[in-house]
Amino acid sequence: MPRVWDIPVHDSTRVRDVRVAAERAAVRAGLDEPRTAAAALVATELATNLLKHAGGGQVLIDVVDPPLPEEGAPMTVQIAAIDHGQGMADVRVALRDGYSTARSLGAGLGTCRRIADDFGLYSVPGRGTVALARIGTRTKEADPAAPVRVGGVNVPLAGAEYSGDAWAWARSGDLLTLMMADGLGHGPEAARASTAATRALHGSAHLPPAEALVHLDSALHGTRGAAVAVAQVDTRAGVLRFAGIGNIGARLREGDRWRSLLSRPGIVGVHRHATQREERMPWAADRMLILHSDGLPSRWTAPSDPSLLAADPAVVAAVTLRDASSSARPVRDDTAVAVLAPTPSEDR
Repeated sequence: MPRVWDIPVHDSTRVRDVRVAAERAAVRAGLDEPRTAAAALVATELATNLLKHAGGGQVLIDVVDPPLPEEGAPMTVQIAAIDHGQGMADVRVALRDGYSTARSLGAGLGTCRRIADDFGLYSVPGRGTVALARIGTRTKEADPAAPVRVGGVNVPLAGAEYSGDAWAWARSGDLLTLMMADGLGHGPEAARASTAATRALHGSAHLPPAEALVHLDSALHGTRGAAVAVAQVDTRAGVLRFAGIGNIGARLREGDRWRSLLSRPGIVGVHRHATQREERMPWAADRMLILHSDGLPSRWTAPSDPSLLAADPAVVAAVTLRDASSSARPVRDDTAVAVLAPTPSEDR
């Protein structure tokens, strides 16, 4: 089941909690002692920066797939530090190796970027910062020519151990499939339903989304069921296919405009559907797809900064989550956001 650590960091005592969570996540990911130490260092530095520069924030720690699809890839520890602080005027300066602020560990964000497998930083003055790192085994390099990338964040309701939401990707030849599942309700039983969906996805990665949903429906029998959306990019044909059942939100960026993709009502694993509606549309370098569970407010504003097209998809997911949150509309469910985006040409 998706074990997620959601740690509010508003005083120095929570920095230790962040470090311990990173170490526990490293055990789940099967990291060795040096990489576990690296995860702990990065997590501690990011939590410390939240206190020093933003007056506090939130750290999310999860065990996830890598952002570039590769067969048999090991899991990685993902650490996201999110704040609504003053932001950074010059991100490039903050990322210089050896640059560190007073009373920090002395590691600095540049060092965090160097020792992490992936590191992303997005900051806007007056709106806050998202810093995200992934630490894995480094047993082999990701495919630099992969034409698409995937990433996401997951927040369990009220700091619970397990989220009823889950996202996952699977690859079959030129097909890259992204799935978002929201187990009915929340808590362990919801997590079991969404976990069943993620496991079944790997057996249906070769199927179009509408057919994959039929396969997932069978896999979720015996669970309380889930809302599920499946998006698939055929990288050779340049085509995106989408189908969904239940209240999973989906928005597609086409150039400088966003449009919603619609799912059918129902619950996968509970209400059998004989036929599925599947949307088909072009996929190009200016596209980006965001899937989210209903923990995100229905009227959220999609990211407008064009620089996010080149950002790590998990950073985009974290920015989306942060900017959609509001104290006036408290979250009443688990919340997950996943992003599918082309790999920037300079990274391929």
